[in-house]
Amino acid sequence: MITSPVVVQKLTEYTLEDWIENPPEKKEWVDGKLLEKNGMSLKHSRIQAKLATYWRNYLNSGQQQGEVYTDVPCRTNKQGRYPDVAYLTPELETEFGNEKVLPQSFPLSAEIVSPTDLAEDIIAKAQEYLESGGEEVWLVFPENKWVIVVTQESRLIFISGQVVNTQKLLDGFSIPVDELLS
Repeated sequence: MITSPVVVQKLTEYTLEDWIENPPEKKEWVDGKLLEKNGMSLKHSRIQAKLATYWRNYLNSGQQQGEVYTDVPCRTNKQGRYPDVAYLTPELETEFGNEKVLPQSFPLSAEIVSPTDLAEDIIAKAQEYLESGGEEVWLVFPENKWVIVVTQESRLIFISGQVVNTQKLLDGFSIPVDELLS
C-alpha cells in the first residue's frame, strides 16, 4: 500500500484574528507576537484572588451589578490581552457575555505587577486599556505596596497605610492597601 506523504504546513504568522478566534491560555498577542504572561508567583495569585473576591463581594452586597473575571481575554485597539482581574458592566455582559474574547477593554481592569514586569510596559498597557474602552485601571505593585489607579483624567497613587478606592466604576468600593496586599 502506497501512502502519500503528510505535508505539515508551518504556521509562520499568528495574527490578532487568530488570537481572537482561539486565544491561547495566558498568552497575550502583543506587537504581532504571542507573549506568555510570566513572573506569576504565589503572592501574585493570592492578590489576584483577593481583589477578585473583594470586587465580587461588593457586587453581591447589592451595591451594583455586573460580573468579575480573572485572566480573561479582551481585545484592545491593537493587542490581545488577559487582565489579571476585570469587571464587566451588566450592559456589556448582556451584549458580549458569550463571546470568546471581549472585543474591547474591560471598563475596570487590574494588573498585578510581577518583579519581571517593566514599568514602561505596565504603564503602556494601562494607557492601551483606556484607549480601548476602559474607564479605570488598577496597577497593583505588591513589592512596593502601591496601587496606582489610572483614568483618562487622573493618576492616583495609594500606598501602605492608605485606603484605595475606585474612581469611576464600582462606586463606593474601597479597601485598605495593606489588607489587599497582605
